[in-house]
Amino acid sequence: METLSEVVREALILSAVLCLPVLAVATAIGTAVAVLQAATQIQEQTLSLLPKLLAVGLMVALFGGFALGRCGSLLERTVRLLPQIVRTA
Repeated sequence: METLSEVVREALILSAVLCLPVLAVATAIGTAVAVLQAATQIQEQTLSLLPKLLAVGLMVALFGGFALGRCGSLLERTVRLLPQIVRTA
């Protein structure tokens, strides 16, 4: 049972490591755009969405290979440990 909990813990940590930088960038850009909109009193919905969409797309394009590599190694480790997980369950 501890092998399964190790794999689940590693998967949760990996998901946090992969998601938090992207969410932080989207939040920072959203805040900057909101301040700009409040200062200029321009309340266009696409103005708030487009910069966040472009920033998240750029982050995924730049770090997508790293993320896929980490997910692939987690999958390999999980498949390798599968007999232990099944045996203890």
